[in-house]
Order: sequence, then C-alpha cells, then structure tokens
Amino acid sequence: MPRVLLLRSDAPAKPSPGQPCNGCGVCCAAEPCPAGMLVSRRRTGRCRALRWAGERYRCGLVTEPARHLPRALRWLAPVLRRLALRWISAGSGCDSLAVVEPGNG
Repeated sequence: MPRVLLLRSDAPAKPSPGQPCNGCGVCCAAEPCPAGMLVSRRRTGRCRALRWAGERYRCGLVTEPARHLPRALRWLAPVLRRLALRWISAGSGCDSLAVVEPGNG
C-alpha cells in the first residue's frame, strides 16, 4: 500500500539508488535509521531528527546532536554525531528504494 510522505515542495528530487545524497529527505521521512530510532522512540515513520536546512534536508543527529540528548548527557554529542554518520551511511550514496510520485496539492 502506498504511503504518503510529507516533504517540502522545494526539496531536491530523490536521486537514484547509489547516486550521491542530495538532502531530499525521503529516506528519513520514510523510516528512522538506528540512531533515529533512539531519538524518535519508534521503528517506523518519520525520524524526529530530520531537519530542513536552507535548500535541503539534513540529519539533526549530525548537525545538532546535543539538541537530541537530555541535558545531563549532552557531553555524548560527539559520539552521537559519529554514530549517526555511520548509521546513515554518510558518503555511501542514496540507499532508499522508495518510489516517489509528486502529490496532488
């Protein structure tokens, strides 16, 4: 059954699998990575760390890791950032197999 992912209309189009990430946000809107599961407290649905940054989506666990940690654990922000980079497979290219169709409105 098709799912509806709500993303900004000015977000970049989803690249083909294997192409460099362009910040389209489709993968993180569809499901969280392992680190995203921790901060989102769920295994399906949009990751709570997905952030719009100017002209593209970014992982908030990479750009602002301390924001996603309790105050007492913010010293772990550099560790969370490194884990997030690994879990989103940064630099490996698009790994989302989602088929994207434009919305009606």
